[in-house]
Amino acid sequence: MIKVAFASTDRTRVNQHFGSAEGFVIYEVTPDKATLVGVAEFAEEAMDGNEDKLGAKVDFLEGCAGVYVMAIGASAIKKLLAKGIQPIRVDEVDTVDELLGQISKAMSEGGVAWIDRAIAAQAKAKEENRFASMEEEGWEG
Repeated sequence: MIKVAFASTDRTRVNQHFGSAEGFVIYEVTPDKATLVGVAEFAEEAMDGNEDKLGAKVDFLEGCAGVYVMAIGASAIKKLLAKGIQPIRVDEVDTVDELLGQISKAMSEGGVAWIDRAIAAQAKAKEENRFASMEEEGWEG
């Protein structure tokens, strides 16, 4: 399972620039289904000049593997990548449902670099947690 966000005002299309996005929806995606798990709304802001606006948006997206946007500035890209969140630019014609289908398919078939990285990172974290749990239970290596 990976979490993916979409910059959207109507929850059906990716139709927002990251920095001035008024809304995001977050889905948990598996190869079989997508489940809406979060919605955020932000006050309307000017496109330029307010770097503080990025922090709240990046914080809301914590734990997401990717975020789909219509456009995004360099400073936002840097902040997202530092948190392990891959920004993906798309056209407004792309619907959230279509993109969720593409993500699910890529999770099954592989070949989309950021999705493959997200799945590999999850598997590694799960393995590390398993060893930590075994150690807590008194297992020795």
